Amino acid sequence: TKGGKDFVPRSTNYEREKGNEKSRNAEDLLAAFPSDVQDLAREARRLLLKLLPDAEETVDPTAAVLSYGYGSGYRGMICTVLLSKSGVKVGFVGGAELADPNRLIEGSGKKHKYVQLRTASDLSRPGMKQLIEAADAAWQQRNS
Repeated sequence: TKGGKDFVPRSTNYEREKGNEKSRNAEDLLAAFPSDVQDLAREARRLLLKLLPDAEETVDPTAAVLSYGYGSGYRGMICTVLLSKSGVKVGFVGGAELADPNRLIEGSGKKHKYVQLRTASDLSRPGMKQLIEAADAAWQQRNS
């Protein structure tokens, strides 16, 4: 069942095979980062896939981004996991318009904002689950 214990996310790749360069899945992408970043990203993935059980996970290895949504491209995206050598951010498409009473959202983008994760416990901060659910609801409203 979707979202159940046997749920395996559908994963696609933006990048197609180009010569010797192959598309990577999420685990291949994570392998390029320090172990603490990998662990934090896995926890973020777990939460997003739990709260967005029907979303598709897409890997963009050129930008080191995992995205979650219901269609292709930016229009289909709800949330992203942004990876860097120093950490992980959960990005929100339309984050600038989301209610954020706990003041978790950061960033200067006009549309896409993010929550910086420092530890796995940041994923259970008050308001984090609500932001993900609000981003999903906003996507549903934009696309209805």
